[in-house]
Amino acid sequence: RYEACVKQSILIILSTAKGERVMRPDFGCGLHNLVFAVNGSATQGMAVFHVREALLAWEPRIDVLRVDSTSAGDHGEQLLLDIDYRVRLTDSRFNLVYPFYLDRPLT
Repeated sequence: RYEACVKQSILIILSTAKGERVMRPDFGCGLHNLVFAVNGSATQGMAVFHVREALLAWEPRIDVLRVDSTSAGDHGEQLLLDIDYRVRLTDSRFNLVYPFYLDRPLT
């Protein structure tokens, strides 16, 4: 299905760090720069920014409606990125929750 291909593309974009692909160093999401950041409002805001920027740049088949971030995990080591998007061709709306793991603090 078309929508499944779009979702797979979104997951590839978010899971690829910028510079990871040799022939396309600008492809991917800057989210991976935050892996050692403290899970606070500034980090959550930067995560939302990086996700929105990557999807707008690399997935022209969707309209990004909303991106939000919440803290999760026993020690706040996880960001849950809640992404609402619309597939342009079918005008269908979808929601995707992408978990991003920050470096776990030593306890």
